Amino acid sequence: MAELHCDIAILGAGPAGLAAALSAAACGKRVIILDDNPVPGGQIWRDGPGAGLAQAARKLRADVANNPNISILSGARLIARAQPRALLYEREHDCGLLYWRRLILCCGARELQLPFPGWTLPGVTGAGGLQALLKQGLCMAKERVVIAGSGPLLLAVAASVRQAGGQVAAIVEQAPLHAMLRFSAGLWRWPEKVRQLAGLVDRRWRPASQVSAALGDSRLTAVRIRHAGRERELACDRLATGYGLIPNIEPALLFGCPLAGVAIAVDSYQQTGVADIFAAGECTGVGGSELALAEGAIAGYAAADDGARARNLFPRRERWRRFAKALENAFALSPQLGDICTPESLLCRCEDVATEDVAGAADWRCAKTTHRCGMGACQGRICGAAARWLWGWPLPAPREPLSPARIETLAHMSPSGSPE
Repeated sequence: MAELHCDIAILGAGPAGLAAALSAAACGKRVIILDDNPVPGGQIWRDGPGAGLAQAARKLRADVANNPNISILSGARLIARAQPRALLYEREHDCGLLYWRRLILCCGARELQLPFPGWTLPGVTGAGGLQALLKQGLCMAKERVVIAGSGPLLLAVAASVRQAGGQVAAIVEQAPLHAMLRFSAGLWRWPEKVRQLAGLVDRRWRPASQVSAALGDSRLTAVRIRHAGRERELACDRLATGYGLIPNIEPALLFGCPLAGVAIAVDSYQQTGVADIFAAGECTGVGGSELALAEGAIAGYAAADDGARARNLFPRRERWRRFAKALENAFALSPQLGDICTPESLLCRCEDVATEDVAGAADWRCAKTTHRCGMGACQGRICGAAARWLWGWPLPAPREPLSPARIETLAHMSPSGSPE
């Protein structure tokens, strides 16, 4: 087992993690980034044969790679908290302990998936999941694709589908038109976003609509779309859904960090409520790559005890926080989305648990113990988030190991659950 030591450890190599690493390294700190992807960039800058990385993303990755104070452990999953200041991690062929003096959580976010009839059919994926496949070189070969849910990611996925040779049959947005118009009218404050939006506009975009069912026997053949109380069917080969992003807070809960709503609570220097632990990026609240970069840089400077340079970035962070708030208001999910989840709809796909099986449960623990809900491969990350949205159940504190691990890695854990 390897044993590594650093001044500052960073969980996640997305925009926030990379920015934090450069800031801390500029202060002379030894930085190690732990990331579960094969190459840095996170989900938003995922690389692959079908990806077209922006120049800013390529420069940031190159700056990190060429900095002698920064090391990246790619393809490494966080398994457990070994000691108060040590992490147990696992990679494809090895595992190790990472000792740190300060820790920055840049764990990103994941898609919120809401259950509805047929959402487990082959041909139905998450919107971000489809985009990841496209970046890895998936060829659509004129497939008809419906993209549904909420948020600007839907337009970005549609652009990726067209680039890969697919046909966008419809972009089904749950937010109402008046909210979109109000949001668009305020975009002059962020001209960068105006230029982005101009390149993503699609005439097949349909506001105030929801996909209420995916249809087909052994595979998706059509979807049922609801608008203004009426439903229609639309033939398609693929359906990609995503109802916005939710912060990944499980590592923060593992370290006992307090939350602010559904995100990690931080102060003006991105410090959590636990000494020497900071957080930045989507895990502290979803706001896009620009906000993540600002927060990451502030966290890196603050963790390296350079408060002056951290404060210089406060105005930039505040600008993009205002954008994040406008985005949140515009794409707020309608409570009516809960109506598309029928009693027979599967909530937990791993264990085949229907919503009617657990709808009357008092909380997540009850659903888990009586029906094995959340006991599958995703460990409740998908169904737990859906249950929280549907019924208001709080997410339970995670248990170690945080991720599935090999026996030889788990052998380093004590019977109490913490590594020896």
